Amino acid sequence: MLPVVWSSVYGGVVNVPRTTLHAQVADGIREQILGGELPVGASLPSEARLCARYDASRGTVRAALAALRHEGLIEGGQGRPSVVRDNAAAQSFDTFLSFTAWAQQTGRTPGQRTVEIARRSVGAVAAAALGLEAGTPVVEVLRLRLLDGEPAMLERSTFVEPVGRLLFDFDADSGSIYAHLIGQGVPLHQARHTFDAVAAEEVDAEHLDVLPGAPLLRERRRAVSSEGEPLEYAEDRYRPDRVTFSIDNVRPQVSGASADLRVIKEIS
Repeated sequence: MLPVVWSSVYGGVVNVPRTTLHAQVADGIREQILGGELPVGASLPSEARLCARYDASRGTVRAALAALRHEGLIEGGQGRPSVVRDNAAAQSFDTFLSFTAWAQQTGRTPGQRTVEIARRSVGAVAAAALGLEAGTPVVEVLRLRLLDGEPAMLERSTFVEPVGRLLFDFDADSGSIYAHLIGQGVPLHQARHTFDAVAAEEVDAEHLDVLPGAPLLRERRRAVSSEGEPLEYAEDRYRPDRVTFSIDNVRPQVSGASADLRVIKEIS
């Protein structure tokens, strides 16, 4: 087993870096959007004006905008002006993946407590999902996700090493890992989600404040790049008294077309 190179425990936190500047810029713009100062359809200030406002480089501003685009709060970019999206249409692939974005758009306060970020040999289940050979090093993340300060989900993610090592210089308690990775250029593009129910194990019970054996809603996720390259395998376990999922089916209006399927997280 390869050694753990970053971890935090209840007794304290080891080697936690400061919040990055691009995260601070994203926080400032996000507050303007969620507070109504930048309404739906409004154009964001130009990159030059944002650089001046936040005393940041153009690369920092672009990373912040990429994070907000990932959260579904803005659209545009690549030569087009960035504009505020309609938050009601927020259950896209990006926001479904992002617990942080989803919680904010439902009016709740998201939080996270990082238990561990570790580099070690891949486990059998993750190896099969990611197409890796036994013994291949990966980066594993264990985080407790909070809603309004209450435990709601225990997140277990396994990233292929080139992606996961980008997390060692990131404060995972500061917000969305996906937003950070996309801001670093990781081409997260598509994911497959599988849902079932499981009994809480000892680790689940300890962090989610439930009894061992209590029912939990499990989401297993495999995320890939636009080229189909596996990037992450995750297993998230939710307290069903705090988070549920609903499925909306839309009947196609054109004969032979595929039905639209949306899965939406809801607060219990």
